[in-house]
Amino acid sequence: MQLTINLPDRTEQLARNRERWAEVLADPRWNDWPGRIETNAFGQIIITPHAGGPHSAVQGKIAFEIDRQLTGQATVVCPVSTIDGVKCIDAGWFTTERYQSVRGQILCEIAPEICVEVISPNNTDAELQHKRALYFDAGAIECWQCDEQGRMSYYFIDAPNTATEQSKLCPQFPATIED
Repeated sequence: MQLTINLPDRTEQLARNRERWAEVLADPRWNDWPGRIETNAFGQIIITPHAGGPHSAVQGKIAFEIDRQLTGQATVVCPVSTIDGVKCIDAGWFTTERYQSVRGQILCEIAPEICVEVISPNNTDAELQHKRALYFDAGAIECWQCDEQGRMSYYFIDAPNTATEQSKLCPQFPATIED
């Protein structure tokens, strides 16, 4: 069975996300929330506990390695406005030019060129595929995944569901990241 969900156009959704994200950031209940906060296309808050120390360590190592190899701006836990609400990527990389276009925004209205998901035990293949589609729609060029053993896989906008073993934008990135 296939389910089709009709979402608003991108411009309308970006405005809705911007407004809702400002409300979330202004609400003091979320200031000390020890987990990830995202929204869906309807502005409903989705809260997820942090995946734990190793997950966070891997995020940092990925961002550090990207920053070491590429000119531009590496980031961690970056909120990205998508047609399905605000999603927070684990790590990412912007070219200098693209970063200047999102600098100062409360959420990135265009995705980093590289969006990275560090897989948690409760992630499903369908969820990861959905996130890749959202990030590519928001402007990502590559989506990377780091599995629970630290193995990297890379997906490209022209083949969003076909994993490869090397990035095109950062071809020297290690095949494995250790926590």
